[in-house]
Amino acid sequence: MKRINLALLLFACMAVGSYSKVIVKGNSNTPFGGYTIEVCDQPMTLAGEDLKCYLISYESSPLTVKVYVDKNRSCKNYVVVSDALSVMYTCNGKFFGVNKIDKQYKIAGLGTDESRLDRADYFHQKVLAQGKTDDFDATRLIASYFPELIK
Repeated sequence: MKRINLALLLFACMAVGSYSKVIVKGNSNTPFGGYTIEVCDQPMTLAGEDLKCYLISYESSPLTVKVYVDKNRSCKNYVVVSDALSVMYTCNGKFFGVNKIDKQYKIAGLGTDESRLDRADYFHQKVLAQGKTDDFDATRLIASYFPELIK
């Protein structure tokens, strides 16, 4: 009986210890260094819908970025919000790329001043991937490419 209890306790400790909010770690290949993507504790509510939220942090920068996933009928909008800059990445089934923030997100208070937007990199990121992109790949692309948009 003691062995069974010990085994159950060990299993429970491993299960709790292995549960983490961190989804993936990677390298952004920018001066910001490596990144960590985590699931946010609190989703944001917009127009009565809960938006899934991811938090991106960088090793060599104090910048933290929140990515809100808004699913529409034909596409997904990934609203990327930081203190420095806010943009939107869109996956419409044909490609995945950056756009300026839609009016509905600006009204909700997610917009920032576009004076910090690096226009050259903005136009280079209009198409980052072709075809459908799932949330995991989209957040990894955002973590890698978003720092280049900040002047």
